[in-house]
Amino acid sequence: MAALQELVNHYNHWIAVFLMVAGLYVVVARGNMVKKLVGLSLFQTSVYLIYLTPGKIIGGTAPILSDEFTVYSNPLPHVLILTAIVVGIATIALGLALVVRINEAFGSIEEDEIFEKDVEA
Repeated sequence: MAALQELVNHYNHWIAVFLMVAGLYVVVARGNMVKKLVGLSLFQTSVYLIYLTPGKIIGGTAPILSDEFTVYSNPLPHVLILTAIVVGIATIALGLALVVRINEAFGSIEEDEIFEKDVEA
């Protein structure tokens, strides 16, 4: 029973693993480039969750130097993830811009159709 309780206590890890596997599946299994970008976004979100999970300390406060606080929570993971979110949004925006250009050039955003047209040319 204690092992089951331990698994339930780490539900956020299970959610992150599910998002990671789902994102990886979408990236590998789909031929549509927009769907691949959505899968990449899911994968990035799972990495954020995995990185932020140990950063939260129950009962911890911001690192304020005072005698009444004894347990501190490290703000560095949160700051790094904010930076990663901004970079992730820029990456997704660049990917969408490339998909638009590919659609203009080849008339499709499906990988198979693009490969066929590229071989013909």
